Amino acid sequence: MTIKTINGFSKLSKQEKINWLSKTYLSGNTQASNLLSLYWHEDSERQKRHDEFIENALSNFFLPFAVAPNFKIDGRIFAIPMVIEESSVVAAASNAAKFWLERGGFKTEIVSTIKSGQIHLNYPGEAQSLIKFFETHKKQLISSVDELSQSMVKRGGGLIDLTLANESESLSDYYYIDARFNTADAMGANYINSCLETIAENFRILASDFDGFGPNEQPEVVMSILSNFVPECLVRVTVSCPVSELAQEGLSGKEFAHKFVRAVDIAQTNPLRAVTHNKGIMNGVDAVVLATGNDFRAVEAGVHAYACRDGHYKSLSKAKVNQDHFEFSIELPLALGTVGGLTKLHPMVGVAMSILQEPSAEELMKIVATAGLAQNFAAVRSLVTTGIQKGHMKMHLLNLLSQYNADESTKIAAVEHFKSNSISARSVAEFVASHQKNDH
Repeated sequence: MTIKTINGFSKLSKQEKINWLSKTYLSGNTQASNLLSLYWHEDSERQKRHDEFIENALSNFFLPFAVAPNFKIDGRIFAIPMVIEESSVVAAASNAAKFWLERGGFKTEIVSTIKSGQIHLNYPGEAQSLIKFFETHKKQLISSVDELSQSMVKRGGGLIDLTLANESESLSDYYYIDARFNTADAMGANYINSCLETIAENFRILASDFDGFGPNEQPEVVMSILSNFVPECLVRVTVSCPVSELAQEGLSGKEFAHKFVRAVDIAQTNPLRAVTHNKGIMNGVDAVVLATGNDFRAVEAGVHAYACRDGHYKSLSKAKVNQDHFEFSIELPLALGTVGGLTKLHPMVGVAMSILQEPSAEELMKIVATAGLAQNFAAVRSLVTTGIQKGHMKMHLLNLLSQYNADESTKIAAVEHFKSNSISARSVAEFVASHQKNDH
C-alpha cells in the first residue's frame, strides 16, 4: 500500500477524516470506520463539546467511571470517583478504605501550595551587572502582571515573588528568573505561563535601556514556562493503628507490621522496587485526577521528580512501628485545580466534583493523595501476605472471559470454578472451550 500525505486534514469534517483514514490506512475496513462512528454521543451538541477538546477528534474513547466508597478523610466520609481500566484498582482502594474506616480513617495535612515557573536566560556578561539590573527593576517586573492577576488575587492567589538564579557554572551563560505563585483553586498553568511571558517581555524592554550591560552583553530570553515540579505544593496523608489490629491472613499483627515496614523500606532503598511501588500509588492518584478533569501527565512528572529529589529514586510512602503503634504515610506534590479547564467543560467531571461535595483545590489534593496511600496499602498488604496475583487475577477473570467470548452460563460456571483453582489466560481459555463445547 502506498501511503500519501495530506494537506488541510484539520479542515475536513469528522466523517471526511474517517473516510480518508479508512481508505489510506485501513484498506477500506468499514468495521473500523463504523466503530468510530458508533462511539459518537447521540446528543450532537454534547459530542461537539467533546470534539472541541482536541484537534482532529474522530470519536470518543471510553474508560470506566467508578467510585470507591467508605473513605473516611479527616472525619468526613467520601465516595471517591475513579477513572481507570485496570481491573483490581477500584476494588483494592475500596478494600483499604473499609480497613481504615474502622481504625480512625485517613488524616491529612496541606504542607504548602506554592507553584513556580521560570524565565530562562542567556547572559554572557558579568553576573553582578545582571543582579544589579534585576534588583533595580524587580518591583516593576512584579507589577507588570497586576492586570493579569486581578481575578486570581480576588480568589486569594497571585504572584508571590521573583528571584534570580545563577546556573552559569552548570551551563555557560545560563541564568533564570524563578517566579512563585499561589493559584488558589485553579491548577493555574495558563495563568502562570501568561504571567511569565508578560514579565519576560517587560524584562526585554527594560534590559534594552539598561546602561549597566557592556557591548554584546544584552541578556536573551530563551523561553518562559511553568514547572511541573512542585515540591512546595505538598499534601501529607497518614493512617495509624495499634499493631495488634493488623493481624490477618495467618499473620499476627506484629508479623504483618514487620513485613509491611520491611517492604516499604526496600522500596525506599532499591529503585527496581521503588518504581513499581510508586506505580501502584499512581494507580490510585491518576484514577482520581482523571475523574476530576486534571492533568495526570503533569502530576506524574512532578511526583516522579519528587521521588528522586534526594539523588536516587525511592518510595513516596513511609512506614514505621513506634511503641507497638503502626504508622503509614505519604507525601505528594500535587498541582490540582477545581476551576478552569475540563473541570467546567466535561459533564462527567462535574458529576465527579458533585460526588466529592465540590471540593476546593486543597481538599482535592487531600482526596487524591488519600487514594494513592490507600492503593499503596492494599498492594503492599497483598505482597506480604497472599501475593499480588491472587486478588488481581480474580478481578481480571471477567476480562479474560470476555476476551474468550464466554457466554453468560460459562461466566457463572467459571466464577465458581476459579474460586478454588488458579487463574491464568491458558486455564481460562481451556475452561471456556471445554464448558461451551459440552453445552453444545
